[in-house]
Order: sequence, then structure tokens, then C-alpha cells
Amino acid sequence: MGLSFHRSLKRRPHAVQTGAVVSVVVAVAALTGCASAASAPIDAPTETRASVVDNCGTDVAITADAPERIVTIKSTSTELLLALGLGERIVGSAFQDGPVPDAWADASSEIPIISDFAPGQEAVLELEPDFVFAGWESMFTAEAAGERESLQALGIGSYVAPSACKDPAYKPEKLSFDEVFDEILEAGSVFHADDAATELVSEQRDALEEIPTDDRGLTALWYSSGTDIPYVGAGIGAPQMMMERLGLGNVAGDVDDTWSSLGWEAIVDADPDVIVLVDASWNSADSKIEILRANPATAALDAVRESRYLIVPFAAGEAGVRNVSATADLADQLAALELD
Repeated sequence: MGLSFHRSLKRRPHAVQTGAVVSVVVAVAALTGCASAASAPIDAPTETRASVVDNCGTDVAITADAPERIVTIKSTSTELLLALGLGERIVGSAFQDGPVPDAWADASSEIPIISDFAPGQEAVLELEPDFVFAGWESMFTAEAAGERESLQALGIGSYVAPSACKDPAYKPEKLSFDEVFDEILEAGSVFHADDAATELVSEQRDALEEIPTDDRGLTALWYSSGTDIPYVGAGIGAPQMMMERLGLGNVAGDVDDTWSSLGWEAIVDADPDVIVLVDASWNSADSKIEILRANPATAALDAVRESRYLIVPFAAGEAGVRNVSATADLADQLAALELD
């Protein structure tokens, strides 16, 4: 799909995914220059740039002038703009799930954090943004950053990572790296950074091809959060996409959802060979290890007894610019595990 996809006049529901790939990287070092630049040049408008993007059912006009005062909500949106060299246009961010990669640390150091979780509309409006970019559509409510229609009435544009749309008509039936890459390209159009997006996707595609696939036939649990009933990566989202690339069988892979609750009994019955632990500033991997060890049923699992854990940052486990680099890192961790 590639460039023709993100430059089409409307984003179509269930678009066939063919073309590019996403995340920050194994090749992330190559992006440092772009990410740490004071500000990426604004691409000149072209006849091929889309004029409107259908974003989760909301028409987002791609104006002649690039957004210059952007509020980002969730790490995935912040990090995508940093990867595109647009850090100086971010006037505030909220709901960051952990530190950004070292390559973008300098570019992100001056960005004000307006809330550790969902920001209130007042805090957003105080920054006088011309655009709000959210990693979750649920951030656009009256109780959070404001409804999209209300923001538009104030002259503030809005955009949601397409894979995070709540309406099933707009969500990918099953996330692929091609879909993630297309999302990067589309964001490049929305924020007038087409060239940077194209270069980033090319680098990430190359990095993805270099990741080895484990051939041991291992199974895995992607444990995100929860104690009484754990919340896990299911069969159609970023965790499934990454585990498939690694050669891991997802014990929750038959659940037709991005994320899902899965009872401890089902996990014990599945007896995964390895457990992927999501690490967030508000829900650490260490805390989940304690939960697994404290539960007599899960404490008896070989993966727990032998500490067969893979660690992934929260932001890298959601569809976004870090998926490729996270998959490469998980591949290294997986290769280092010795299984009987």
C-alpha cells in the first residue's frame, strides 16, 4: 500500500495492509540525528498530499500550514513525533508510560508533562494548542482532553492512532507491521513530515528483516497487568504481531481482541514456555514477577520457577514507532534463554 495509501483522500475501514513497517528500532541510532534536530523541515505541500483523512470516523483536514503547537497524549503519539523530528512542536504531553528511548532524550527533555494520566480539558487548553494527537481514542472525552467536535469548534485539530480506533469498522482486523508502517506514513502527511516518515519506514522495514525468528516452537503469555484476573495480549493486536514475528505461539492467540482478560486457571493449563512482562512506570515488570511468585498455581509454572521472562516497555507493546526495535530486543532476550 505504501505511499498511495497514506496519500489517498480518505482512509478506508479495513484497508488491506501491504507495504511498510513501524517502530523505533534496532536502527534507532540512525534516527538520532533526525530525532534530536531542533525541528524537522516542513515538507512543501504537494498535489499528492491528502486533503482529508478519515480518522476513526472524524474527518481530519490536512491544512496548508503544519500544526505548530501540538499536545500529545500517550507515549506512542509523543514518540512518533519525536521520531519524525517534530519534538519542538510539542507544547505538552500527558499519560507517558515511561521514559523515551535514549535517542530522543534530549529532544523530549523540555516538553512539559501536564498529567501523569489522562489530562483534563482545562490543562490542555491552557497550552493554546492547534492540535491534539492521542494514542487512545478514549482520551477525547469531556472528562479528558475534550470531545473532538468541541476541540474543532475551538479551532483545534485532533488525531488518533488509527489502530486505536474504538469503532470496529476502523480498527485493523489483525494488526500487521505493514499497518503500523502505513500509520507512520499517514501521520507524516497529517503533520507535514512526509519525507521523514518515508525514511523512517524504510529504515524500520530493513531492521525488521534482520530480526531472527526462533524455531523452537515455544509458547508465550503476554502479561500486561492485573492481579485477580490478568490482562493479556490477545490475538489481533501488537503483542500478537510481535510474537508471531519472534516465532512464539500466543497462549491467548485465539481470543479475537487486542487485549483481553484471561483467568489464571487458563494460563496454568496453557503452561507457557516464556512470559512477556510489560514494564510501565505505573505497573512494573518486577511487580508482576512478585504476583506470579506469590500465587501458588503460577509459582509452579516452569517459566516462573526458571525465570523465563522477556521484558518489554509498555509503550513498545502498543502499535507504534517502537514495535520493530522492541521485537528485535525481545529476540535477543529470547535467544539468551536456555530451556531444558
